[in-house]
Amino acid sequence: MTVFESLNQTTDKATDTAETYIKTSQQYLKLKVFQQLTISLSLVTKLTIIGGLATLALIFIAVAGAIEIGEALGNLALGYATIALLFVLLAIIVYYLRHLIDKKIIKVISTKFFD
Repeated sequence: MTVFESLNQTTDKATDTAETYIKTSQQYLKLKVFQQLTISLSLVTKLTIIGGLATLALIFIAVAGAIEIGEALGNLALGYATIALLFVLLAIIVYYLRHLIDKKIIKVISTKFFD
């Protein structure tokens, strides 16, 4: 065997190894994308279902509270105004804490994405 034949065999082996590595990397990337898509879709689905049910519960609780406050104050409209003011105050608090909420979401998502 000459030096050129040996060099040719080594080059062929390196080419085969590189092709195998590229195919394996592509398969891994496809699996990683699939994993991230399923995690994201699962998270959005759960958030939609739980958020929808929680919103419905909050609406019923708010109406019941407004009626109760209205009866206690002797004016139903005042009860609804009180609950509306409470929601406005909560919205203002959440608005000022939005940066903390963003940081928490980024932290949770990044641990799942870069895992």
